[in-house]
Amino acid sequence: MNLAQNKYFLSLLVLLNAMVLLGQIWPEGVPPFAKTVNLLFLTLSFLFFIYLLIKHKK
Repeated sequence: MNLAQNKYFLSLLVLLNAMVLLGQIWPEGVPPFAKTVNLLFLTLSFLFFIYLLIKHKK
């Protein structure tokens, strides 16, 4: 993954994180797809951190 891809992916993670945080701050306004966003954020973050760990071990 090059720098441009990293920036795009990190921007996506920041956006998802903001949505998750907003759902924690304002639970009444949570959209019906909030569970999907939470799971997507956690999964993508996990995979990205694993990728960084593997990349930096080499």
